[in-house]
This record gives sequence, C-alpha cells and structure tokens, in this order.
Amino acid sequence: MSQKVTVFGSAAVDLMARASHLPTAGETVCGSFFTQGPGGKGFNQCAAAHRAGADVAMVTKLGRDSLSHVTLGVMEELGMRRDYIRFHDTASTGTALIMVDEQTSQNQIVVVPGACATFTDDDLAAAAQRIRDSAYLLLQLEINQDANEKAAALAKQAGVKVIINTAPYRPMSDEFLQGVYLVTPNEVEAQEATGIEVTDLDSASRAARVFYEKGVENVLITLGARGVFVSAHGREAILPAFRVQAVDTTGAGDAFNGGLLTALAEGQDLWQAARFASAVAALSVQKLGAALSMPSREEIDQFLRLHP
Repeated sequence: MSQKVTVFGSAAVDLMARASHLPTAGETVCGSFFTQGPGGKGFNQCAAAHRAGADVAMVTKLGRDSLSHVTLGVMEELGMRRDYIRFHDTASTGTALIMVDEQTSQNQIVVVPGACATFTDDDLAAAAQRIRDSAYLLLQLEINQDANEKAAALAKQAGVKVIINTAPYRPMSDEFLQGVYLVTPNEVEAQEATGIEVTDLDSASRAARVFYEKGVENVLITLGARGVFVSAHGREAILPAFRVQAVDTTGAGDAFNGGLLTALAEGQDLWQAARFASAVAALSVQKLGAALSMPSREEIDQFLRLHP
C-alpha cells in the first residue's frame, strides 16, 4: 500500500518550440512546432508521481490569470488533487520558455517563477497538516527559498523524510541540508554544490561525501544517458540507464524524481526505487513535452517486465 507523499514547489506553463537547431546569441531561428502545457519542476514531478500511482498532493501557487487555467484544467483531467493550490492576486502564473533542438533533443529553458516566488507562511500553514501526514516531502529550488527552508523544517520536526531535488541550482544553507533523507542533483548541480566535477564513480563518490558532511543521509546523482549514481545503505554504484530513442528530454529529471517518490512511498529501497525512477524517465523522453509525457503505471510496469 502506498503511503501519502507531498510535492511542495513550482507550477508553470511551458511554452515549447522545436527548431532545427538552438539559436546562438543574437540569432533568430524559424521553428517547426509549438505547444503549450502545464509544467514547472514541482508540477511535473507531482504529475509523474500521480500517473505512476502515488497518493500524492501538490502544494503550489498560481496567478489569477488565464495561464492558471492550463494547469488547473490538466489537474482536473488527470484526476490530481487541487486542495492545496494557492493563488496570488497580482503575480502571474509561472512560465517556462523552452526551445528544443529537433536533431539532438537537447533543450534550453528560461523559467519565470511568477507566483511561485511568493510563497508565504500562510501558504505553508494551509498545507502543514498534509505535510505532517506524509511519509515523504519532495522539494525543488524553483520557489522562494525561505519557503523551502520552512517546509523542510516542518517536515523534519514531524519525522517526514525530506527529498531535495537541487534544481534549478542555487546555494543552499547547511541547516537546510542537515537531516535531509535524500538529495537528487544531476551531475552539473552536484558540481555546483560540491565543487567536484562528476565524471565517474570515484568523482561521484567524492561529491556524495561532501553532501554527507553537510548532514544528508543518502545521495543520488543523475548522469543523463549514463544512468544514475546511487549512494545508500553503505553501497555505491552507477546504475546504467535504459537504452531508448529520445524524442524530447524536457522533464526527464522531473520524471525520475516523481517515479522515485512513488517507489519510495510503496516501500521500495533506494536501489529498487532508482531503477523504477529510471524507467519512468526513459518512458517520458520518448514523448513530447514534460508533464503530459509522464507515463502511466501500466506503461511503467510493462516496460520493467520487458527490461528485467
């Protein structure tokens, strides 16, 4: 049986264009495709967890504008809970401007947090009981950091395990990291946080030790197509990624974190959860978009059966 989990973080509307190549500074490129849909790291991760079968609630903040209806409409369509959505009267709903290279599937993203940079104590208080009732709280760094720190402190006091996806990277206090159950940076964020370039098992292990010195209990470092470095329960290894044909890598890290949250809520250990999360990410990159590309539990289970 799945335990309750909560995602506290950002929601935005993704405005995504594809082109033959990504523009350089000052260059205008003619695109071949455009779409808009719900996104934001927090929302993507919650959508991934929800689609994977988790009992998950999203705590986020939107503007009172037309873009908010994009997020709310998809939440209703997917059957996601909307109890903990907060609104700002003047700030806009967050947006993400995404450009995708249709040759390589690489992307460039500019995020404007909008209402997600305005979380207050009242917003946290409205979700406090849900957080206390959760087994895990998943955070990112895409909202105002003082709210993240207060949410983490609330969870730790209640014995809730805190997971921090360190994206998009910003400096974090030692107090914020102290007692955190798990951090999930990618290799770039791991280098920014520790000063160690992560290129192999040895360098990943050295980066993990920096996190351990700050009081983090476990470390996962996602390595893109190379897989994921797992450091947990006295073991360290790089689990190879599933080999798939990527169409759009936007949201792959969010798919991973949402899948990880789901597996942990179901009682899987970190090694099993990392494999499950890798499957969610592998399926997500085979579709266009972020939140709407998250696979169903049926798709995940079938994929894992075909890739024992």
